[in-house]
Amino acid sequence: MAFKTRIKEFRARYNLTQEELASMVGVRRETIVHLEKGKYNPSLQLAHDLAVALKTAIVELFIFE
Repeated sequence: MAFKTRIKEFRARYNLTQEELASMVGVRRETIVHLEKGKYNPSLQLAHDLAVALKTAIVELFIFE
């Protein structure tokens, strides 16, 4: 199952860099890069942490096809 993310869109909305978002959720910047490109499936915990940091719901960040 393929998925797309809207992390970059939400990150831009809050004027956050990849490094800042990574720091907020406790991962490396490279993880955010891979997530934004759809090359990494996050754990449920990481998806939750990203949604909280970006003030949205998990279903708004990840679109499964």
